[in-house]
Amino acid sequence: MSPILGIYASSASPNALANSYESIATSAGGSATITFSSIPSTYTHLQLRALVRVTSGTSGTDNLGFRLNSDSGSNYAYHYLSGTGASATASSGTSQTGMLVRDMIPRNSFTANVYGVLVIDILDYKDTNKYKTTRTLSGMDGNGSGTVALNSGLWQSTSAVTSISLYDFDNTGYSFSSDSSFALYGIKG
Repeated sequence: MSPILGIYASSASPNALANSYESIATSAGGSATITFSSIPSTYTHLQLRALVRVTSGTSGTDNLGFRLNSDSGSNYAYHYLSGTGASATASSGTSQTGMLVRDMIPRNSFTANVYGVLVIDILDYKDTNKYKTTRTLSGMDGNGSGTVALNSGLWQSTSAVTSISLYDFDNTGYSFSSDSSFALYGIKG
């Protein structure tokens, strides 16, 4: 066995990591909610990647929200850690109506061509014996006003995840810009 990026992989399969991700679906922005549905149960984990901006005319950033299986009950919890280069922030929340990814969606009047990026991992998404956990890495560079963040989340349900919906957590009437992009991947075991 040889180390590859700090992970040990069999020398018989040097492409094991590269072949572990399989594209399930992609979507462009242009609407207030982006939903991936009918997610197959053939993977071990899911990963969602996004490049986002919202069409609000006000300045600043919004929080991204996502829900699993359209559950809008108070069944989510999160931990959040972020840094701007000048300061660090930490927070948590329980009994939330959606998963929260803080301070990562630039609004329309924010610096031109600035987008938030994120990678959400949904671990053991099809396991019906435990609650679902998520981890999110996100960031946004606003030419000196950027943020990088790490979120962990919990969906208090043993249901298998069959759909994921993303929305603007702060302003549900805002739409994702039409040039926002979203991609869902299945991670093989």
